[in-house]
Amino acid sequence: MSTADDRRRGGLLRRHRDFRLLWGGETANRFGSAVTGLAMPLIAVTALHATTFQVALLGAAGWLPWLVLGLPVGVWVDRMRRRPVMLASSAVSLALLLTVPAAAAAAGVLTLAQLLAVAVGTGTAGVFFQTAYTAYLPGLLDPADQAEGNAKLHGSASAAGIAGLGSGGLISQLAGPVGGLVANAATFVLSLWCTARIRHREVLPPARERSLRREVHDGLGLVFGDVWFRTLTLWGAACNLALTGFQSILVVFLVREVHLPPGAVGSLVAVGSVGGIAGAAVARRVAAAIGTARAMLVFEIGLPLLTLLVPLTTPGAGLAFYLVGAFAVSAGVVAGNVVKSTFQQQYCPPELLGRLSASSSVLNFGAIPVGAVLAGLLGTEIGLRPAMWVLTAGVPLAGLILWWSPVRRCRDLPVRMRGAVAAGSPGQERCAAR
Repeated sequence: MSTADDRRRGGLLRRHRDFRLLWGGETANRFGSAVTGLAMPLIAVTALHATTFQVALLGAAGWLPWLVLGLPVGVWVDRMRRRPVMLASSAVSLALLLTVPAAAAAAGVLTLAQLLAVAVGTGTAGVFFQTAYTAYLPGLLDPADQAEGNAKLHGSASAAGIAGLGSGGLISQLAGPVGGLVANAATFVLSLWCTARIRHREVLPPARERSLRREVHDGLGLVFGDVWFRTLTLWGAACNLALTGFQSILVVFLVREVHLPPGAVGSLVAVGSVGGIAGAAVARRVAAAIGTARAMLVFEIGLPLLTLLVPLTTPGAGLAFYLVGAFAVSAGVVAGNVVKSTFQQQYCPPELLGRLSASSSVLNFGAIPVGAVLAGLLGTEIGLRPAMWVLTAGVPLAGLILWWSPVRRCRDLPVRMRGAVAAGSPGQERCAAR
């Protein structure tokens, strides 16, 4: 933990060793995941000649575990130390990803079924990792440092994603898409090393006598019984359905409609994702200047309107449509996530963060496979470009959930929850007025 004197001596990355290690491990993890996110559909399209629906199904498979396991995992994580869960999850993902290049080395062995199995397995590990990681950070940082910590983590994640996409495209062009998964395996080794060296040790939570079913029920009650959690969760689910829907067929769209080679696909997507870095950089300043609630409206309704430029993408100068649209939506999503993460960590009691993360993520991330399957069906039935129009329009439309909620009537989101929530009955805290 840091003091006010510590904070005056510099930023978190300079003065907080454990946060620096967490940041390094998460950045490496995000870099590898970005490489995999590009390499897996490229393997399916170029090596296995998958259909549009099959590629979309591959994107859905990685997120399906949130629908099945998300709720109980939240309870389990609240009963355990979070760092060992993160370590085990990274180790499992590493082992699973290595099976793909191993199968590719044996000619004719790699199949779409194996890619789907690896996607489900790494997705399951990701449920445990993300839930533990979300609940671990507030215990590592003082409340005064959490906004800076979230901004740095989201900003570096965006930068790592950009580098990963660009590298994934280059690796795919030079060494084949399977080579990208080898690079991802190396990043999980680095992530494991960084996480293992963190000195901060949590106290084992006291044993709970309440049943798993009861605690799952309490987690859902926490999300749906509080207007702020309910609003942000429903908005996140709607946004993810549309956003990841068009992203799940984006590689197919750029390869088959815009006629780009694999290396150019990675470079184009990477440049468009630079908006995420910009969003993380300005999120705290904009929120401080106009208020956290108003900032959410700007980030999640205003900027995503430019997503409608993406379906206009054509070869040559027409690539600018993609770059502007992707930059805007990346900036808005990442900046909004910085504000949202800081709000949740300050507003929710620490002992309930695991259940909050898992319960809200079941809807937020559970919408992703639905969006991916929907995108695959639309792309197959009405064509790739019309499907992109439908799905990109859904991103700014999702922001209307925030507009029709108490967020529109506030300057700032509240910073604390009434104590009643700890007993299982969510409190309703008012926001700061306009």
